[in-house]
Amino acid sequence: MPNIESVESRGASQTVKALLSMRELLLTGELSAGQRVSEIWAVDRLGVSRTPVRAALLRLEEEGFLEALPGGGYAVKTFSEQDAFDAIEIRGALEGLAARLAAERGVEPGRLAAMDNLLAEIDGIVGKPKLSSEDFRSYTRLNENLHQALAEACGGKVLARQIERAQALPFAHPSGFVQAQAQHHEAHTIFILAQDQHRSVVDAIRNREGARAEALMREHARLAARNLRIALENQRTLGLVAGSQLLRSVADNL
Repeated sequence: MPNIESVESRGASQTVKALLSMRELLLTGELSAGQRVSEIWAVDRLGVSRTPVRAALLRLEEEGFLEALPGGGYAVKTFSEQDAFDAIEIRGALEGLAARLAAERGVEPGRLAAMDNLLAEIDGIVGKPKLSSEDFRSYTRLNENLHQALAEACGGKVLARQIERAQALPFAHPSGFVQAQAQHHEAHTIFILAQDQHRSVVDAIRNREGARAEALMREHARLAARNLRIALENQRTLGLVAGSQLLRSVADNL
């Protein structure tokens, strides 16, 4: 008889695989706006059973990527520019709450040391006079790791899960604009500013300054909103933003 925990673990793993794979298809443009998505199609495309596919599709509906159709299946949704800015604001509010709670509750030295190490690695990248493609890839990885560390610093698993869900919203991921940002003539300055905000948030948490940590983290998210505005002004750079093909312009709504 199979171990119940191992069976449940495999089921959860398959659901995560299906969710990540479907989200990638959406964000890379393989699934286009308005396209119909059925369970059977997803099972064949992803190579997993119907149960994890069904769970993944329901999760993507909750996140706003898909819309349930009356006759069954789903359709890929589009998003307004306001939707994108709201998603960034939601992520910033939750990350700000996590930073404040971390400062108020205190963070164990090991966690702070890990964040300091990430900051030092990012310093090594943004301190270069010119950034290569590999530097941008490294920055993306380190930035994601730092944001995850900040989300988990307060020790609240419920809040960390909500931040993860918010980051999955279209255009809300902390590294969602790195590639587009890299094309801007002020790219280096923007990365330096972002890193200064990273360090200020960690220092505020270390010094138990809750209100300051929250305000800094929310302001940091607004840097992503600034990058979105820049991308919206340039279709070439907008195409480098994951999920941009799902974004409808103001003109499309008229």
